Amino acid sequence: MPGVRPYSAGVIFFVRHGQSTTNAQGLLVGRSNPELTDHGRAQARALRPWLGGVVEVWTSPLRRAVETATLAVPTIEPVVVDDVIEVDYGVLDGTPLRDVSEAQWRAFEADHLLAMGGGESLHDVDQRVHGLLERVASDAASLLHDPERHLVIVSHVSPIKSAATWAMGVPGSTAWRMRIDNGSLTALSSRRGTPTLIHANLVPALA
Repeated sequence: MPGVRPYSAGVIFFVRHGQSTTNAQGLLVGRSNPELTDHGRAQARALRPWLGGVVEVWTSPLRRAVETATLAVPTIEPVVVDDVIEVDYGVLDGTPLRDVSEAQWRAFEADHLLAMGGGESLHDVDQRVHGLLERVASDAASLLHDPERHLVIVSHVSPIKSAATWAMGVPGSTAWRMRIDNGSLTALSSRRGTPTLIHANLVPALA
């Protein structure tokens, strides 16, 4: 598939960074700052044909996101936006996923205000991501309102899920029913002033 179809409205493409070294090791990755693997770099490059019409790129400050941004859209200098950084897992950052207990996951799912490992809650993530998107949506000159020029935001699992809940107008806890893979694309738009989710977790095939 050479790319997604042309759009008749403004679009924000949310891209999850490619596979990082800690992803490959099966670790819970929040604010730690690993680089991409060779596979992750290939995932980032595979996104290029899918990002037609992009004129601006925003990225999380973390290295794995910045590297993905520069590989996926090599002709545009990315702008670092702190609001799309990954959730802070506190003392759980770097923990092997197999060592996070079922009880811990259940507690996180049940309480959107619970700070993970003493770091951030998913409510905190919603506050910053939804706030950013509300500012973009309320700005008539933003790229969300330009049908021919689009914005890419390179981010992480939790902020992208948060953006999707914002677009759908559903509770933040709905994030637990979503999957966002490395190197994937999720696209938001607006219809008659209402945010909409138009694609979720699209993953291009590697050559």
